[in-house]
Amino acid sequence: MEVVSLGAIAIGLINVGSADAEASSTLLQRLLELTPQKLSSTHSRFLPLALGMIYMGCRDIIEAPSATLEVCAYAGTGDVLIVQGLLRICSESTNDDPVPVTPPFSSLVTCCDQRPRAIEVTENRTKEKLEEKQGGSKEIGSSQAIATLGVAVVGLGEGKENSRIFGQIGRYGPIAARRAMPLALGLSSLSNPDLAVLDVLNKYSHDNDSEVANNAIFALGLVGAGTNNARLATMLRQLAYYHAKNPMHLFLVRISQGLVHLGKGTLSISPLRYASKVLDRAALAGLLVVLVAFLDCQNLILSKSHYLMYCLALAMEPRWLVTLDENLQSLPVSVRVGQTVDIVGKAGNPKSISGGYVHTTPTLLSSGERAELALDEYEALSSVLEGFVILREKSNVS
Repeated sequence: MEVVSLGAIAIGLINVGSADAEASSTLLQRLLELTPQKLSSTHSRFLPLALGMIYMGCRDIIEAPSATLEVCAYAGTGDVLIVQGLLRICSESTNDDPVPVTPPFSSLVTCCDQRPRAIEVTENRTKEKLEEKQGGSKEIGSSQAIATLGVAVVGLGEGKENSRIFGQIGRYGPIAARRAMPLALGLSSLSNPDLAVLDVLNKYSHDNDSEVANNAIFALGLVGAGTNNARLATMLRQLAYYHAKNPMHLFLVRISQGLVHLGKGTLSISPLRYASKVLDRAALAGLLVVLVAFLDCQNLILSKSHYLMYCLALAMEPRWLVTLDENLQSLPVSVRVGQTVDIVGKAGNPKSISGGYVHTTPTLLSSGERAELALDEYEALSSVLEGFVILREKSNVS
């Protein structure tokens, strides 16, 4: 199953967002062939994820009632109805008789295989009912973890707005959703070390539940990836002392420390590009592989599948601004860098940034910052000053 899951991930990453019928039918056929024992393997979670990658951002083209497919299809859209449906899954109870909630992997098999399934009738009715109840609770828990991550994926980039939802899940949610909550909070604030988010994750990194603590420690690295944030670096050093006798926690602390100093502070892992207007689907797919693996951290990341974290490389992108002339030669100019201001619908010619400082390119742009040319000598061939930008000298036409 480990080899099968890696093959599925490769197919999903190659065909991300393409809605390729051949690739999706291959994955569906492989899902239908899996036995219950193989479906119970922790690596089976990557097959429906790979199928979701193929339909990343395709919205209404998906008709299968699967939480994983809906999450990927509506990634970054902020669709309120999808978020409400995911929150309903998070509120399912696992104490009473199990509600027939379809888990992310078996829902695909159910909706594609229309043949009636034979139900074995055993003499020991009590044992059968107990096993069904335990299996139902496990399936609901798996769906709740995926749904919690899905809230962050659908509302990508809305960290402060989503933090209240995740706060309620962390306090009152079921154990599966609570364990996924730090990962969802980290996904909502990628490379954006907001102080409120850091404090919440720092609190959960000392949680009694080791799964919650593991995910919170890694989420700290996601939030501060490539920022060289001094306060976060201090938090992680303190965590290293606190978890010095726990090799598993210490391993994740070291990973997070490396993420904070990613590219010596020149890289970002946010999948939102061009002033957060364009979603890089391949970058988000790589992030989802790592986050879904962290839903079973003990058996994947902290076991033999730690190499899955290399999928983070798909999301790494320089956060610098480099200006070039029309001959693609370096052209240092003065730019004003400040916090982005929403000017949609405002009359006149309002400023697009606030509290700007003048820098000379090349320069670094943090999350939520935007640049504009400080002088009128040149005009940019791109509407957004980000990455590599070609400048053209203005003609002196009176």
